[in-house]
Amino acid sequence: MTSSSSRQTLLAEKLIHPQFPRAANYDLEWQFQNAMGPNPLWLAESLSEVLELAPGMRVLDLGCGRAITSIFLAREFGVQVVAADLWVQPHDNWQRVVEAGLEATVMPVHAEAHDLKFAHGYFDAIVSLDAYHYFGTDDLYLGYLIQFLRPGGRLGIAVPARTDEAEGTVPAHLKDEWEWDYHSFHSPEWWRKHWEKTRKVHVEHADMLPDGWLHWLRWEQLTAIEGPAEWREGSAAWAVKLAEDAGRSVGFVRVVARKPGA
Repeated sequence: MTSSSSRQTLLAEKLIHPQFPRAANYDLEWQFQNAMGPNPLWLAESLSEVLELAPGMRVLDLGCGRAITSIFLAREFGVQVVAADLWVQPHDNWQRVVEAGLEATVMPVHAEAHDLKFAHGYFDAIVSLDAYHYFGTDDLYLGYLIQFLRPGGRLGIAVPARTDEAEGTVPAHLKDEWEWDYHSFHSPEWWRKHWEKTRKVHVEHADMLPDGWLHWLRWEQLTAIEGPAEWREGSAAWAVKLAEDAGRSVGFVRVVARKPGA
């Protein structure tokens, strides 16, 4: 572990970026301790560039982890957020919500993505950050999820991705660190076709997050030094591969779709 001053310097180096001015206003230690993967506030801020959020909107943050994205969205855009996660208990997330002073705008719930207990048409927007690929590659899932979205509402995701589609194959330079579940990483065009073939939504935006691979690299470099001991070796190895790949094969995708209707 680094010294306290060196740790703060490292956190600042890896977690403050001019591309994400909103996220830079949040405590760095809070961001790092409560993230469950590459900086979720950066993903939320990036998605907000292509997904319009307005005060008073009802938003489902699906797979919210420790709810820091829910807190971020509520504070930055004035939306009402249901923070839904399977792995993190709602009372733990509620403590973070209370500490943030957002008891009136963020409601944590325990939820499994295939068993949601919401009224149909309730949400103005559904977002999922570094989570949707775990359950949303199923051909049938989109049709289930958008039941909870009002007509004209939008679904937006930011998840790990391939730059192009080569299903079942792995770039040779990434094979040593490629886990089986990385086959859920898909290209922007794959996501566009995957959603539009249902005729349930119209995809308004699908692209690779600009420099997404580089932001991912910064996170792995930080985790390799300051993360839990059991993560460090894997993070260091993946950082080497991300640097070698330099965005040729992997990064993050942003996808936004609109449900037809008013």
